[in-house]
Amino acid sequence: MLITEAQVLEHLTMSKAVELVELSFRQLADGTGVNHPRRRVILPTGSILHYMAAGNAEYFGTKVYSSNPKTGAHFQFLLYRSADGLPLATLEANHLGRIRTGASSGVATKFLARPDADVLGVIGSGFQARTQIAAIAEVRKLREVRIWSRKPEGRAAFARECAEAFGLNVVATETAREAVEGVDIVVTATSSKEPVLESAWISPGTHINAMGSNWLIKRELPTDLVLDRATLVTVDSIEDAHLESGDLMTPLRERPGTPFPAVEFHSVVSGLRPGRQHPDDITIFKSNGLAIQDVVSAGYVYEEIARV
Repeated sequence: MLITEAQVLEHLTMSKAVELVELSFRQLADGTGVNHPRRRVILPTGSILHYMAAGNAEYFGTKVYSSNPKTGAHFQFLLYRSADGLPLATLEANHLGRIRTGASSGVATKFLARPDADVLGVIGSGFQARTQIAAIAEVRKLREVRIWSRKPEGRAAFARECAEAFGLNVVATETAREAVEGVDIVVTATSSKEPVLESAWISPGTHINAMGSNWLIKRELPTDLVLDRATLVTVDSIEDAHLESGDLMTPLRERPGTPFPAVEFHSVVSGLRPGRQHPDDITIFKSNGLAIQDVVSAGYVYEEIARV
């Protein structure tokens, strides 16, 4: 069965995706979910093949995608049945990935942001930013969303689009500082190699979803925020973080001998570790994206279509 992008969009709502991604973290916590980190084949032409795999009691599969600076990225997910290994579907997976990536930040916000958090600041207005807003709006009643990205026309257009799509008060700001200073929730959704904000801009009580970078040579957060000011730093996978999280590994290189600063987020979801313990805590969720999130999302879409 071939499942198209249009079918994914029809069946995988953000509210359902948040539910499914939370389930995937619970499966990692109880051992019913198995996840393998992303691997890459990098060619001299600039083309890259990325692949990541996972499974649970019902389904297993792999996401494979190519990327090239000239042609962008092209995603597919191969879904199999766990009971007997039979192939079930190939999904066009661009929207699948964007939705479940947003949902991951939504789940982190649900568990780590203050219950009364109602102002969101987003740095970045590109490929992934829209679903970040959609997911966070599912778990918190947002009074205001602030957007900053490098190009004024781009951030203004993005703010208008999101205001119309989500019925929210979305404003474009002149500076990154204006976007994040005094807000309750921050999302960084960029491809930056250097921090896109300063620690001093982050107020006590803020929750941060850092999801834009999954390369060791890139990062969005400064060292002093990660190692000194954050009360709790979580990652979707410690194994993946050592391979891909410049936001965490660069600070460790800058301060040799510092223990790894993060715990796995599924331990918070499952209640094995406490999350936010005080209203003034600064919490961070560093997301690289896990194939188990694709598995549960693809399995759900397959079931919805097969049911018809």
